[in-house]
Amino acid sequence: MGGGDIVFGTGALVAVGLYLVSMIGVGYYARGKRETNSMADFYLAGRSLGLLVLFLTLYATQYSGNTLFGYTGKTYRIGFEWTVSILFMFSIIVGYLLYAPRLVVLARAEGFITPGDYISFRFKSKALTLLSTIMMIYALCNYTLAQLKAMGAAVEGITQGAVPSAYGIIALAIIMVIYETLGGMRSVAWTDVIQGVVLLVGFALLVMIVPTQLGGGLDAVVEKLREIDPTKVQVPDGNGSNTWISYVLLLGCGAAIYPQAIQRLYASRSLQVLKRSLMLMAFMPLTTTLIALICGLTAIVVLPGLESVETDQVLARILAMVMAQSTLGYWLVVVVFAAALAALMSTADSALLSISSMFTRDIYLPYIKPGSSEEHLTHVGKAFSWLAVALLVGVAIGTEKTLVRLLELKFEVLIQVVPCFFFGLYWKKLSGRVALGGMVAGLLVALFLTLSGNRLPFGFHAGVWGLFVNASVCLLGTLLVSEKTEN
Repeated sequence: MGGGDIVFGTGALVAVGLYLVSMIGVGYYARGKRETNSMADFYLAGRSLGLLVLFLTLYATQYSGNTLFGYTGKTYRIGFEWTVSILFMFSIIVGYLLYAPRLVVLARAEGFITPGDYISFRFKSKALTLLSTIMMIYALCNYTLAQLKAMGAAVEGITQGAVPSAYGIIALAIIMVIYETLGGMRSVAWTDVIQGVVLLVGFALLVMIVPTQLGGGLDAVVEKLREIDPTKVQVPDGNGSNTWISYVLLLGCGAAIYPQAIQRLYASRSLQVLKRSLMLMAFMPLTTTLIALICGLTAIVVLPGLESVETDQVLARILAMVMAQSTLGYWLVVVVFAAALAALMSTADSALLSISSMFTRDIYLPYIKPGSSEEHLTHVGKAFSWLAVALLVGVAIGTEKTLVRLLELKFEVLIQVVPCFFFGLYWKKLSGRVALGGMVAGLLVALFLTLSGNRLPFGFHAGVWGLFVNASVCLLGTLLVSEKTEN
């Protein structure tokens, strides 16, 4: 969990272990429910996800372990300014609504399996499809790597080093890939239902127990914060306001086109089910991100003086205080810890499934073995899942620190695919060649600004500047091509 402060006894470890092993049972049950050996059945659960399952799998996937630990640490560092996290999580739902209903109708009509299927169908450009796929796989590999590192840190923390981080990474990765390859999207979605419920319970417990550590609840936390560090209750300055807008654009656009999210949209039973699920998702920032903010604010008061990497351990340290108070507190923390693992695993398994499908469908089929049968492709996808996990586990174990620089690039890169969806679904004149030019231009700008260390010119993220260039090229390029054609 990060700080080595939380130590579970045998009973708690057995309870968490049984919870994790039960995921394999869900995967085995899902395997028995498969209808065919097709990619649509394996990767999209036969497009059969109902309201409850779709909502909970979207929720469990959207809110990773980073929400629990990363967001609390960020709040500890900057205070109320991180209220922007609630806004940008809301903006993701807006992003879905901008393109999801139209995309799902098209996906069901044309039988799309991956995001690349849509790009290939819409733009008829192999280069654009390949570049988009590589960028999305890159983003997901970094995302999965971060989850694996966090899993290892969590296991090492609760066992006070008795189980090294490497063993935790290996064990949890094996459990994850077993149930993922057993049942595909069905097992991932059904385990997400369990993990989503545990996550909701975990956040509900946090909002009840964490503010009480100061006495007097949240009101006392805010009053005390005004006294000890007034800067953390002030409104942001001009550049800070720009960064708020930038976060809303970066996350609202980038997270809305996560490949695993798009494939869940494809897997919905109907358009009506999709819309209802998104309506429910609109309330989730208040039950999740807001609670992480409250925990971080409380930590500023009860755990002063933490710096640098220690700030990402504030939630673990507060939970350690709760554990020491009573038997009830001890078991409440066990549930919260299970929620943290649920968040990590549900995010990682979803990313892994999408990586597998995109490699198989968008790279292996067209470039390595064209004409492969659906059954063969499904087997290749399963084998690639094991290979991908092995490689990512090796990197996670062999890296002393999380690949922070690469992780910073995740959204900066992924957001450059946005015009293909947001423009492509509504703007028939946008061609594959122009979209490719915009994507390359935006990617180069984002990479240049990030690698040069100038990540926030005027308060806006490098990826947002890249998206502006990308969108401008799409707009001007389309107008120039249209004028040339008319002449």
